[in-house]
Amino acid sequence: MSARPPYIGQPIERIEDLHLLRGKGRYVDDIHRPNMLHASILRSSMAHGILNSIDVEEARALEGVALVLTAADLGSPVPQVPVRLFPNEDVIPICQPVLAHGKVRFVGEPIAIVIAESPAIAEDALDLISVDIDQLDAVSDVSVPDQALLFDDRKSNTGLIYEFDKGDIGDIFETAEYTRRERLHVHRHTGMPMETRGVVSEWDSTAGKMTSWGAVKVPFANRKILAGLLNLPEESVEMIEGDAGGSFGVRGEFFPEDFLVPYCARLLNRPVKWIEDRREHFLAVSHARDATCDIEIACKRDGTILAIRANVLSNVGAYFRTTTPITPRNIGQFIPGSYRISNYRATVSAVMSNKSPSGTYRGPGRYEADFFRERMFNLVAQDLKIDPITFRKHNLLTENELPWAFPTVTPNPSLTELDTGDYEKLFDICLKSIGWYEKQHLQGELVDGVYHGLAASCCVEGGAAGPRENARLVLEKDGLVSVYVGSSAVGQGVQTILTQIAADALDLPMEKLQLFHGSTTYVKEGWGSYHSRSTVMGGNAILIAANELKRQICEAAAEMMQCDVNDVEYSDGVVTSKIGSSVSIESLGDRGLSYEATFSNSKHTYTYGSHAAHVTVDPETGRVKVLDYVAVEDAGRVINPLTLHGQSVGGIVQGLGGALLENLSYGADGQMFSASFADYLMPLATDFPNVRSVSVEHKASVNHPLGAKGAGEGGTIPVGGVIGNAVAAALSSFGVEPLELPLSADRVWQMIQDAKARKVS
Repeated sequence: MSARPPYIGQPIERIEDLHLLRGKGRYVDDIHRPNMLHASILRSSMAHGILNSIDVEEARALEGVALVLTAADLGSPVPQVPVRLFPNEDVIPICQPVLAHGKVRFVGEPIAIVIAESPAIAEDALDLISVDIDQLDAVSDVSVPDQALLFDDRKSNTGLIYEFDKGDIGDIFETAEYTRRERLHVHRHTGMPMETRGVVSEWDSTAGKMTSWGAVKVPFANRKILAGLLNLPEESVEMIEGDAGGSFGVRGEFFPEDFLVPYCARLLNRPVKWIEDRREHFLAVSHARDATCDIEIACKRDGTILAIRANVLSNVGAYFRTTTPITPRNIGQFIPGSYRISNYRATVSAVMSNKSPSGTYRGPGRYEADFFRERMFNLVAQDLKIDPITFRKHNLLTENELPWAFPTVTPNPSLTELDTGDYEKLFDICLKSIGWYEKQHLQGELVDGVYHGLAASCCVEGGAAGPRENARLVLEKDGLVSVYVGSSAVGQGVQTILTQIAADALDLPMEKLQLFHGSTTYVKEGWGSYHSRSTVMGGNAILIAANELKRQICEAAAEMMQCDVNDVEYSDGVVTSKIGSSVSIESLGDRGLSYEATFSNSKHTYTYGSHAAHVTVDPETGRVKVLDYVAVEDAGRVINPLTLHGQSVGGIVQGLGGALLENLSYGADGQMFSASFADYLMPLATDFPNVRSVSVEHKASVNHPLGAKGAGEGGTIPVGGVIGNAVAAALSSFGVEPLELPLSADRVWQMIQDAKARKVS
């Protein structure tokens, strides 16, 4: 082996950033094809209504317009966006059609597509389309779910119901020394990547091949969907992944435009480009969160949790899309968290409304579950007059109790369990890092006109979703090794991290490797980037491929040196024989050595950690200021502490934005109130200057050779609960108990006023 220290574990700066910082990134809007046309989408301005007619003749007659399509032009049945994760036959009829027909069900739903010589002409043509819609009552609040039916033949707006079970509730709630029930709510918000969605598609009629640029996150899954909808073999569809200005689980799934643009390109036999504007993103991208939980807990007087039961309404919007089932499913599974909840039962209903359909956003379902659980824990600890830290430690799972099975789930059952961890140890590190015991005297205290509050909690993050991932390694003629992976780059540092893994596995300097990711041309099969899976799944596939490539290198070198392969050793890119002769990999570059490997895995990994916050609340304005925020995570074997730190801090800031600022607000008529950054507040770099992340390597994963666990979402997951508890602690003298997010300044101010009024009365 080389004397060079291993790359794994080193804080290596992201190698993908250099070309981006120099302005050499190639995003989907940078794609320009000869003779290219441009698309624009006509979207419903009404949340719910009968679609009587669409008159497109005037638009079609506009000079420069090449095509105008409505659902009637697509034939019957109108293609739908299918569910990708945890598909269920019951939801097939309520998946989103690529163009509305019969009804419109949310503001922003695509009604028609215009293809023209320029974006301006396409947008002008939209104004010439006349749509006749009879308005119907809209469903915004799913607590009254069936006040207006979105699908008349279903008799209910409940799209799917998940049931979760562990242990035996029995008569625990009737006999327990203490019980408490609360209704908690997490509002609707979603990912706002810097780069909006986009598609460029080109049809090669001679080769019968469709090429689409702009794929991110799951190119292979999207290729399969598109090929099916276009009635093409999968190998006739190529998805090209470029640079991505963020994803966060939102961008990169299959949307109606991902069918409409290539469909029109094939129809016209000309390339077509569509770039989403920001208003379209607000209205029509997959939203997230938006769940209400009736949660009840039974305890002994010493704080021992006996049982939890919950009934959750998850507002999933107007249709099911590719990942809609994930949020309601995760809410139910993750409410117990890292605690000893031996008896648990929950029902989570995915209820439809006249809002944009929901999907995944960093920590889907787990962000909501943590808020429900952690707020409830503080309320219970307060009732029982137990310190909230002591209450949590008393109920945290110990290392000896692991593995600990998650609740069973129906439908689409899957067995998973918390694997390894020392939860209390990390909790103590977190408390020490924020100076918990030194600052405790500040709880609820008024200092210089603001009230101080602290809170801390524990969390787990699931990662490494299977079932497989592929990697292909090729020894090139110049002696470089090309590494092709099915994992996608969505800003998480895949190029750097996987190159570090490959360099160590091949015992080569990083500069001897070149990594290519995501596009469907690189490997036979790929599964993309979601569920904090890229490092674990892609990295292990690289390990397998590297071992095989080294074997091929040794065999080829032994043949060149005319010796037995058992008499050679490989180190630092050189094969040496026992008699002292040697062959470098550069001299083997013309041998065509390559190998594609598949890593299969059915067991999830579980990163665990603790978060703590110190906030102040201004009673005159309601403004919550985060003075200090600390996260401590054990992500197993750390590949790159620098990128891990970036993932954690970025996730925390997104969680803080969701807890304090961001809100996709709708009126009772289904109209969105916050469809621009003027009304939807995003965190600025100056808003949260003191966010700290601590990474430790206490418990590597035992489920795979690499030992990493994944850490793309853990930074976000606990934030809502931590901030909710910190604000409650700050305002304890008023008796303010936040039961819903966001804790925006106006809401907090109103809670203070309401508390004052109650005291007066």
